[in-house]
Amino acid sequence: MNPWNSRTTVQNWSVTMDRTDVPGNETGFVPGLLTTRAKDIAVAVSVVVTVVALVTAEALVGKGPTFGGTLPLVTGLAVALLAGGRWPRAALLVSVGSVIAFRAAGLSDTGWIWPASAAYFLVAAGSRSSRDRGRAGAGRTAAGPAFAVAVGLLQVAFAANWELFVAGTAGREAVAELGAESLWLALVLAAATACRNWVGWRGEVAAGLERAARERELEGRRRAEAERLQIARELHDVVAHTLTVVGVQLRVAVEALEDEPVEARAALETAQEVRATAVADLRSLLGVLRDPGERGTGGPAMELAPERGLDGVGELVARVRAAGLAADVETAGDPAAVPAPVALAVYRIVQESLTNAVRHSGGTRVAVRLGYGAEQVSVEVVDDGPGEAGDGGEAAGGSGHGVDGMRERVSVLGGEFAAGPEKEGGYAVRALIPVPGWRS
Repeated sequence: MNPWNSRTTVQNWSVTMDRTDVPGNETGFVPGLLTTRAKDIAVAVSVVVTVVALVTAEALVGKGPTFGGTLPLVTGLAVALLAGGRWPRAALLVSVGSVIAFRAAGLSDTGWIWPASAAYFLVAAGSRSSRDRGRAGAGRTAAGPAFAVAVGLLQVAFAANWELFVAGTAGREAVAELGAESLWLALVLAAATACRNWVGWRGEVAAGLERAARERELEGRRRAEAERLQIARELHDVVAHTLTVVGVQLRVAVEALEDEPVEARAALETAQEVRATAVADLRSLLGVLRDPGERGTGGPAMELAPERGLDGVGELVARVRAAGLAADVETAGDPAAVPAPVALAVYRIVQESLTNAVRHSGGTRVAVRLGYGAEQVSVEVVDDGPGEAGDGGEAAGGSGHGVDGMRERVSVLGGEFAAGPEKEGGYAVRALIPVPGWRS
């Protein structure tokens, strides 16, 4: 299985990102923000590194940890960093303030900027305050690095003024010290930005995978629904037509069995032919539903029946005539140029319309008119039933699913459909189906 197509992979990626329950934020990801676990690890590492670095620095300049200098500063920075996971900006301000206070008071010689490096990193890398939770967007998440840069510039400016105008440090020496620390701060912020971008990239990839998985799921549902509708239409057309014609023929056979056995036999033969055709259609439909690897494994009986087309319209009309309803067919144009999808739709529309005419119209005649044009195919089936008085369509005694199925067929092909009683009496089904869009 391809892991990039696995929903499990998406979920595994998802847990590495910080989430927010924001209305309109479908994925819940805020790219560029550290996860809770990652922030805890970063805070712990920052505390350890800061403590070790400060103690080591004091030792290098010839001083040891003192209760009046290094230890309070180390403790203050450690406490600030421990709170940095939840309030990173406040932790940065406390860290910077502590460093400035201890350096200005002469209690620490470790530097103006680098002791607060860990706090700068946490803010620039994407940690956020509790007030920011639930907020999303590039502008919101970009505030961390901007805040860190602003605080860094202010700290450098304060340190420069203090060294030059208060401590009386020589200009070259002050520039060298603060220049080195400024370069160090730039490296820290660059590393934090790189970390932030990496986390953001992972977040975008995870969000993209989740969206893709969700879209595939929705597309699968849409396809399944479309297939169910198509199967329902096919079953309705096949079963309704077959049962109607077979029912009529059986009734004729029963009525003519004693007085006209020849007519009764003909009716039974017609019913048998219709049944055989319906079985072939159902076998074809079941073959489509069966997995591709299973098709044809049952021998000749499992072979799929060919799709119905325009050449079967005449057979439909003949069955209606055999059922006792006068039926005429008028055609115009060349049916050879009609694509298979359109031909199947025309066949099903005529089949359903004739079935409705036999079952519900109460008329004596039905006319089928087919027009094969260069750009569209027209279908018209009109009976002479009661029309408005009896509503010669399915509303008179059917469920209406057949008309809905015909309308859906035509709509899928981009055509127009209308069905209803005629003013002069009778019921008409009309459809216009475009042809060019289906030609290769």
